[in-house]
Amino acid sequence: MSPNRHLTRGRDLARTAGDHAADMFAPLTLIGRGLRRHAGWARARWEATPKERRGPTLLLAAAVLVGVFLLPHGPLLAVAALIGSAAWTGREPKAAPAPAPDPADVKLPALYAALTPYLASPDEVCPLYRPDGGYQDAFAGWEFDAEGRLAALEIGYPAYFPDTEPGARARIEQVVQGKAGRAREYRFDWDQECNKLQVTALAPLPVDVPAQPWVTTPGEIVLGFTDQQATQRMIPVVQDGGPGHQPPVIWRTGPRSAEPHLLALGTTGSGTSTLLRTVALQALAHGDLLVIDGAGTGEHACLVNRPGVHTVETSLHGALAALDWAAQETERRLAALNTARYSGEPAPADATRPLWLLLDHPTELSELAQAEGRPDPQELLELPLRHGRAARVTVVVVDSVEAADRISPTVRSAARTRVALGALTGPDLERALGAPMEIAPAAQTPPGRGYARIGNHPPVRLQVPATVDPLDEEAPARLRDAVIALLPHRDTRVEAAAPPMPQHQPDLPAAAAATAPVAEGGRIVEGGRVELGKERIG
Repeated sequence: MSPNRHLTRGRDLARTAGDHAADMFAPLTLIGRGLRRHAGWARARWEATPKERRGPTLLLAAAVLVGVFLLPHGPLLAVAALIGSAAWTGREPKAAPAPAPDPADVKLPALYAALTPYLASPDEVCPLYRPDGGYQDAFAGWEFDAEGRLAALEIGYPAYFPDTEPGARARIEQVVQGKAGRAREYRFDWDQECNKLQVTALAPLPVDVPAQPWVTTPGEIVLGFTDQQATQRMIPVVQDGGPGHQPPVIWRTGPRSAEPHLLALGTTGSGTSTLLRTVALQALAHGDLLVIDGAGTGEHACLVNRPGVHTVETSLHGALAALDWAAQETERRLAALNTARYSGEPAPADATRPLWLLLDHPTELSELAQAEGRPDPQELLELPLRHGRAARVTVVVVDSVEAADRISPTVRSAARTRVALGALTGPDLERALGAPMEIAPAAQTPPGRGYARIGNHPPVRLQVPATVDPLDEEAPARLRDAVIALLPHRDTRVEAAAPPMPQHQPDLPAAAAATAPVAEGGRIVEGGRVELGKERIG
């Protein structure tokens, strides 16, 4: 065996023996350390005792020792107590944990390095961004939350950066959001005069606000809730079993509204049908509904045969008949209102009661109509869209963002209230809302989360109330009960039977009376309404 191997083996044996010896004599070392600390404490106490009190102290100590010696098993107990006290005192104190690193020193250098390729210039004499630079030169102020995530940051950029170009700004926003975390939404405020970019992480909106009666006036529809900075209004809500207040997104409808119609686009499962149910429950308080369920999923079956609901159509045949009746009803209302205006008489009640046309995924019916060579249902919306404000007719269209190109130009131009739901990209949001976004959307969003833009106002964040389908057994019971409590009910035990239909109805156009009964068993009831037959869902 070589000498090196002998030396290596000897070192291993010595190290093993030392470890075993340390383990064996560890209790003795602990007790010895404690006795030494006791002796040091006693010496310090003796030196701190005045000379005139040292004699009585020695006498008292001697008396205690004699008393312990005279007790049964006293010396043994005293030695055990001394050893236990020495073992407790001889423990090594735990090392103080190393202080947590400053989040700014961990995250901001990475963000600075990521922005350098976009904001650095080799021709600049004193550049803000350079490969060997520090983030303190470019970042004026920052703030982190309790979890160490970036909450606010002020970024300086050079004057030659093209901050007026949307593409250049989008690149910077994408880099900042990628380094700060894509799970949250960020607001980017570009100060072009001072070459400053203020980044603010937005707090999540409440997702647990159930459907309930909202404190609004007739003609006001609560689309959802937003940030407090986006509106000056607060409404009371019931949340988590207790009262509270939330800032709403109010959509004003009626003859004096500049944005009488709504178009909502979203991804699959983003909550567009929930938004439609939210609008329907509020519209039923002061008007009548006509619902077209183009998807045919039964999301609106809870509205079937409810008071104030004319019909809930799921087939192309029934949708065409119902929309044709709605177009002729719009003409009838316009004629009745003009006659009342010229004659100086009050307008009839059946012409002033709001009528709501709610369409869920109408592009699917448009494709079916094109395949069968029938009229497009969206073409029948032209009259209600153009003259709906004067005739008290409001159109709400919700569809998938993938079908945005198949929505008719009339709907896109007339629906000036826009809603976009789901995890959409910046270009998709700009196309859906018709305006550039100052907020970077999160990578994942809960159902009902999105953005709303009413007229020419800037887009705001939106969280639709949790208006679930009451027929969905997988939904929480408390949310289903809240929706059921808002649905109008017809009690057949106390309601009188409907009067017989008169032979002549001057209020209903002849063409509507001829087309409405074709809608799969639908029939016309008093007032020109189309009522669902026995073949409807629900």
